[in-house]
Amino acid sequence: MAGSVGDPATGRVRTGGAGPTGADGHTGAGGAAESGGRTGAGGASGSGGATRDTGDTGAGADGNRNDNGHGNGNGSDHGNGSGTGRAWAELLRVSALFSVPGDLLAGATAAGHRPNHRTVLATCASLCLYEAGMALNDWADRDIDAVERPDRPIPSGRIAPAAALTAAGGLTVAGLALAAAASRPALLTATALAATVWAYDLHLKNTPMGPAAMACARTLDLLQGAVATAPPGTTRPRWPVVADGADTLHPSAAARSARAALPSALLLGAHTLAVTTVSRREAQGSSSALPLAGLAAVAAVAGAARVGRGRSRGRSRIRSESRGRSESRSRLRPSAYRSAAGHLSAGSPSAGRPSVGRPSADRPAAPAPSPVTSALLAGYAATAARPLLHAVLNPSPYFLQRAVGGGIRAMVPLQAALTARAGAPRTAAALLALIPATRRLSRKVSPT
Repeated sequence: MAGSVGDPATGRVRTGGAGPTGADGHTGAGGAAESGGRTGAGGASGSGGATRDTGDTGAGADGNRNDNGHGNGNGSDHGNGSGTGRAWAELLRVSALFSVPGDLLAGATAAGHRPNHRTVLATCASLCLYEAGMALNDWADRDIDAVERPDRPIPSGRIAPAAALTAAGGLTVAGLALAAAASRPALLTATALAATVWAYDLHLKNTPMGPAAMACARTLDLLQGAVATAPPGTTRPRWPVVADGADTLHPSAAARSARAALPSALLLGAHTLAVTTVSRREAQGSSSALPLAGLAAVAAVAGAARVGRGRSRGRSRIRSESRGRSESRSRLRPSAYRSAAGHLSAGSPSAGRPSVGRPSADRPAAPAPSPVTSALLAGYAATAARPLLHAVLNPSPYFLQRAVGGGIRAMVPLQAALTARAGAPRTAAALLALIPATRRLSRKVSPT
């Protein structure tokens, strides 16, 4: 969740030495750029610098941005309480929050459920854990930021390190409490997610396991939506009487939901892994092989999402009702099932099992993607692939940074596509509506 720009919902990776901070709050010569960062689209940069996609004002709360991208800070957050709100907004990177709800909604719909109040609780839990990771990331990087990004809230003195660490701990507790209010399976998933966030920020970020940890966090976040939205019930296994007299394990609703949402979660994790891997070389540059691998990963994710089978809510209800009727009949008339099973051949894979209640519709052929899903996947591929292609042609730090920014922006279209293929086009449309709000807020508070 937090700490790397490679994860489309979270923190950042170092992008090289940042120049001294001027009075207006923007980075001077040598400052490396990030998508959605501080200098404007036409802002000048020094040696090794690069402009950013979207402009932002400097440290001043009322800074005005010129057409060339340079910010003029008319106010200041330093050394007084007037800038406390802005400082915390920068520390927590509130402009990046809009990428979190899509994880939960995609997970709920992939499991065949309609989002409900438990989905809302789980979403609030993920938002708290996300913000906890942001605060913890800056606390862990405070010494590095003092050299590379002295304008960040902690090294600039606007927020004390102890306050940031306390906020990280408090937000983690709040996230786990909200998950517990949703359901016990949601609490278990949130606990694993929180452990991944803290392990990443405190240790794994600068190791070869960093990208995998970020992918794991995104995967867990989508599964959180699936298990939290599942109908409540006992988590103990049930053993109904079946034809051959053997006990058959029936997993809980949360386990079935997690299994159904796992393909979508893995697709989201694969995208995160690719973008995070590219981001680890965005400060130094690389060979064309790295962005080319990222381009191949994007194509693979889009292709797998296109041919993958979504589960609509109607089909999920039909299967649940069919399963319930089968179990009820098995308990009421076990002898009838045994006699029916006796007519099956001994060598048949279905020998000894009841044939009633298992219609061929249980395993329908994979349907063709809807026009909405196809359009969303095309938007995802175009958003992520175009800057990666530029980086293949010129794998310099500037173009690698642009590729990482494209991967971040492609997260919401991918979430919307996964939601639409599960039979919820209206929910997918609601996710797309978050994009303009994200862009507007990122001009005021950098998401990285």
